[in-house]
Amino acid sequence: MAIKKKKIAKPKAKKRKKLAKRSKKKDKKLKKVVTKKSATEKKLKKSKKTNRLKKVKTKRGIKKMSTETVKSGVSASLDTSHLKVPFPYKKKYGNYINGKFVEPKSGKYFDNVSPINNEVICQVPRSDTKDVDAALDAAHAAFKEWGKTDITTRSNILNKIADVLEKNLNLLATAECLDNGKPIRECMAADLPLVIDHWRYFAGVIRAEEGSIAEISNSQYSYNIPEPLGVVGQIVPWNFPLLMATWKLAPALAAGNCSVIKPAEQTPASIMLMMELIGDLLPPGVVNVVSGFGLEAGKPLASSKRIAKIAFTGETTTGRLIMQYAAQNLIPITLELGGKSPNIFFEDVMEKDDAFLDKCVEGFVMFNLNQGEVCTCPSRALVQESIYDKFMEKVIARTKAVVQDNPLKMETMIGAQASVEQMEKIKSYLDLGKKEGAKVLCGGEVAKLNSGLETGNYIQPTIFEGDNKMRIFQEEIFGPVVSVTKFKDEAHALEIANDTLYGLGAGVWTRNGNIAYRMGRAIQAGIVWTNCYHAYPAHSPFGGYKQSGVGRETHKMMLNHYRQNKNLHVSYAENKLGFF
Repeated sequence: MAIKKKKIAKPKAKKRKKLAKRSKKKDKKLKKVVTKKSATEKKLKKSKKTNRLKKVKTKRGIKKMSTETVKSGVSASLDTSHLKVPFPYKKKYGNYINGKFVEPKSGKYFDNVSPINNEVICQVPRSDTKDVDAALDAAHAAFKEWGKTDITTRSNILNKIADVLEKNLNLLATAECLDNGKPIRECMAADLPLVIDHWRYFAGVIRAEEGSIAEISNSQYSYNIPEPLGVVGQIVPWNFPLLMATWKLAPALAAGNCSVIKPAEQTPASIMLMMELIGDLLPPGVVNVVSGFGLEAGKPLASSKRIAKIAFTGETTTGRLIMQYAAQNLIPITLELGGKSPNIFFEDVMEKDDAFLDKCVEGFVMFNLNQGEVCTCPSRALVQESIYDKFMEKVIARTKAVVQDNPLKMETMIGAQASVEQMEKIKSYLDLGKKEGAKVLCGGEVAKLNSGLETGNYIQPTIFEGDNKMRIFQEEIFGPVVSVTKFKDEAHALEIANDTLYGLGAGVWTRNGNIAYRMGRAIQAGIVWTNCYHAYPAHSPFGGYKQSGVGRETHKMMLNHYRQNKNLHVSYAENKLGFF
């Protein structure tokens, strides 16, 4: 039976033209930031007196930028002019609900600071239950049409989103760097390209899907039809704000759902910028963003009886609470939680002093990626005892060569921890490791940086040598800290690797394919990287064993987490069964 398609509201052309691609051309009229305190104070006073508009020419048109934005008063350490983009943030954001930015119901906001120097870069809503309810209202209203949208339309919209993000890559990368503290080169070379790739992946997957028909008998057939769940709640972490949001939004929208998503309170701003850029590509209410704190906004969302699913990435302790809320409402969940991933180096990696050995050394030092704030951080290193001394000599030298500086500098390799609280947590583990008797092979202290970074959140890349029974080997530190130990043989390595509560990721480094396969199959982890690490391409499933979570993201199988199956069982027989 033919279903009459209802029209989806087209994006407003005028609004789209006003959204600038601010990453391509530098605004020549932007003033150079003055480092002297007196000069900065004068500029702040001047910006309060005037509210005139500056125009920034871009390929997507002309974007009017108010001097109300924070860019006029930021310190030199947050200057973005060398990246050829203007300061990306406005002074204040509302919640993004029903296709527009609105003030929080309570009128309350909180300061969003940059980990680079803990300077305020913008304000965002301190939302509560009323804001969550407003977002849910908008999502439920939008689902009536969005849930019926044909596959081709949804796919085209997801592709258009990817196109806009790609055109604004530098701007979004800069925003992510400021919001999270990660190096700009990682944002440009990893985070944003992955964001774009995942939007395109799910746009392609739904176009290529085929349904399922089962022949029960000559006259009975079972048609399996995937249908969207409805309105879903999504809570994302602070370590990869835009990427984690994409991992959840792209499959949810591709499957035909509407979303209410809450960013972490530590990094609430970059997703607001993303919605400024892509919001007009979606019908109002399909995506709603509500910022705020966990108990005030996250709990009302996760425990709401008006969501059909909750997806969460974060700490294992919080994940248990999310699971309880879902159980009370009998709704499905996906959880991506903690990890304590082993990174295992077999003796054959040292057989030659070649490119592969160099790759292995880098593989060890990957514990510094994103300042170690990765659920799959290779925070436990296992090195075969026969090569331990020589291999660790190379590793320590490479670690000491890691450039730690302002994340906005292209040469910086490791940036700032995402928050003061996280830095303090890492410091406590540095102290704990020393008290446990672990040997500090390098680092082990807070990094003292100058040039305006004195107030930022910086930890030295740290290598501890110890035993797997130590707490620094067993508990998730979530920082640039790795604990290394020796192993005798394959069986010993496997015993150590699986001696953990978690099972998210692992790494195996060897020239022997048989060892690689045996270890990969035997390690209790959702993803085992072999002769590589920290690869997160679309179509490579990501998720954990044990206490590391439930479900798999970054793959087409994730669509089934956002859908329910409709079995249309049809009898084509003309005669009755004969029971009555």
